Amino acid sequence: MPELKSRLHADLNTAMKARDELTTATLRMALTAITTEEVAGKTARELSDDEVLKVLAREAKKRREATEAFADAGRTELADRERAEGEVLATYLPAQLDDAELAELVRAAVAESGASGPQQMGQVMKLVQPRVAGRADGKRVSDEVRRQLS
Repeated sequence: MPELKSRLHADLNTAMKARDELTTATLRMALTAITTEEVAGKTARELSDDEVLKVLAREAKKRREATEAFADAGRTELADRERAEGEVLATYLPAQLDDAELAELVRAAVAESGASGPQQMGQVMKLVQPRVAGRADGKRVSDEVRRQLS
């Protein structure tokens, strides 16, 4: 069993013993998403730690989007719950890049690709995405690339 998945199971047991309802529910949801991903397709397989991280990042993104939707609809109690679940998931994700680090990575990729305008955004994104790898939301990355190429 991958290390991250084992850690999620251990933390789930700890949360259940501590009667921490939020953490228990969030970790159960995350483990269910991981299991669903493992059995998707023609044959069942075990996910690597990198694949588990991708699933967790996808679930965290769902929580961010739900928080915004509930907040826009005036459902503050549901927005708060989604935000709290996102914070639980964030403890398992790599640290996010700050704006300065992201700008520097994009600047290096623009120089490396020789891109000079917004038409070459795809070339720059192709170079930046592997370097960012889960440490920044794709929208933040594309916004920064667009800003630097404009």
